[in-house]
Amino acid sequence: MSDDRLSLVLGALGDPTRRDLVSRLARADATVGELAEPYDMSVQAVSKHLKILESAGLVTKTKHGRRRTVHLEAEVFDLMTKWVERYRRQAELRYRRLDDLLAEMNHDQSTHPAIPDQKEQSA
Repeated sequence: MSDDRLSLVLGALGDPTRRDLVSRLARADATVGELAEPYDMSVQAVSKHLKILESAGLVTKTKHGRRRTVHLEAEVFDLMTKWVERYRRQAELRYRRLDDLLAEMNHDQSTHPAIPDQKEQSA
C-alpha cells in the first residue's frame, strides 16, 4: 500500500462516525438510508462520510435497481494489517534485544558481585 493510500485510509478512519459506519458494514452491507438511521444527522451528511470512505477505498457502492448498497472492502484492512505488522515485528525485535541485554547484565552481576568500598570493609 502506498503511503498516500495509507494516509487516505487512516485519515478516513480518524473520524468516529466513519469508524462506526465501517463497523456496521463489517456485519452486513446496507443502504445509505439504513446506515443513516441511528445518527442524528441527515442522509446527505452520512453520504459525505461514505464518500470519504469510498475515496479511501474502504467501501464501494453498487446499484440494484433503485437501491444503492454500500459494501465494505475488507482487502484494504489486509493491506493495513501488513503495514502495522511490519512495525510490530520491528518493535518486538528491539524489545527482544533489550531483554537479552538486561538478562546478560543480570547474569554478569550475579557472577561478578560488586566489590565493597574500603569504608564498608573496615566497619
